[in-house]
Amino acid sequence: MEDVKVKTRTGALLTIIAAAIILSFTTIEFFDYRRVNVDTSIVVDRSRGEKLTVNMNITFPRVPCYLLSLDVMDISGETQSDITHNILKTRLDEGGAPVPNSVITDLQNDLDRLNEQRQNGYCGSCYGGVEPESGCCNTCDEVRQAYVNRGWSFNRPDSIEQCVKEGWSEKLKEQAHEGCNIAGRVRVNKVVGNIHLSPGRSFRTSAHNLYELVPYLRTDGNRHDFTHHIHHLAFEGDDEYDINKAKLGKELKQKLGIAANPLDGTEGRTIKQQYMFQYFLKVVSTQFQTLDGKSVNTHQYSATHFERDLDKGAQENSPAGLHITHSTTGIPGAFFNYEISPILIRHNETRQSFAHFLTSTCAIVGGVLTVASLIDSALFATRKALKKHGGHSSPVTGGYTNGKLM
Repeated sequence: MEDVKVKTRTGALLTIIAAAIILSFTTIEFFDYRRVNVDTSIVVDRSRGEKLTVNMNITFPRVPCYLLSLDVMDISGETQSDITHNILKTRLDEGGAPVPNSVITDLQNDLDRLNEQRQNGYCGSCYGGVEPESGCCNTCDEVRQAYVNRGWSFNRPDSIEQCVKEGWSEKLKEQAHEGCNIAGRVRVNKVVGNIHLSPGRSFRTSAHNLYELVPYLRTDGNRHDFTHHIHHLAFEGDDEYDINKAKLGKELKQKLGIAANPLDGTEGRTIKQQYMFQYFLKVVSTQFQTLDGKSVNTHQYSATHFERDLDKGAQENSPAGLHITHSTTGIPGAFFNYEISPILIRHNETRQSFAHFLTSTCAIVGGVLTVASLIDSALFATRKALKKHGGHSSPVTGGYTNGKLM
């Protein structure tokens, strides 16, 4: 222990270096102890009977709002046709700017209109179409449905009293050159389904959905097509209706780099009326668990897309020379087919325990001091051995030398 008792410059230098190393490593360990890490795991999604909210904002620069219809269908058989609740349609001029005072926020459904008209004792004619159970066609839509049920084309709205009252012809003329922005939220079942953004309105007959495309395909010099720009498309959970949870979920997504949605900013372009855009989405449930015990349920998705020129018909040849047959003829529009993944991704916030930090700090201090002590002992022993070896050797040898005495 002689090397410990003797004060040397080398020992002082090693002590300073060891103290600096201990301080640096302890500081790094402290920051690591305070850092919040995220552990990701994958489990089976056991949720049942839940609903999803589809948050969308899409612009169609060459489809007027009166032609644009939003429908939702899913594998359970539930169909939502021509959705208007929680949906805003904004008319756009030819330059893409909103038309003043043109936001359509129609919250009155068909049943409300029917009840309002029945209170006045009104019973409209179906003009030869298949009459509904009530025997009356009180709206233009009901007349169109009666025509579809009969197998007729609905192409003369000017001769229909209900359509004249609703201003169908005026809408055609006023909005013929306009576009439409559709934005809002749609509630859907958490099962496989699809969202249709298509021209005209769909009518369900004999378990099939038929679309009234006459106004869209009318040869009046207005070339409508489904060129579109997806500003935003996201799947949200019920937790995101809570402002605090929605903000927390957004921050956690940004932290993990998953805040952006795959279809945000996507554009689909065409110059053909008979053109269909299809997007295939895989929706994955995602859960965040924070250190303070808060839980936020949200969703993320992946996307692929497919485009098809309907003018080519059910059969066509691919660029590679392969013959392709389509099982369905298809209709123009933008279709979002979503599928629910059976897995749940969990992101749990974690932090090192204080015991781990204390143990690591003790290990750092003990290890650095031990290594410094070994180095100091080795240097002290080497220096001492060199001094002993130098003391036994004679610096000057005796004898005679040749030379001249001055």
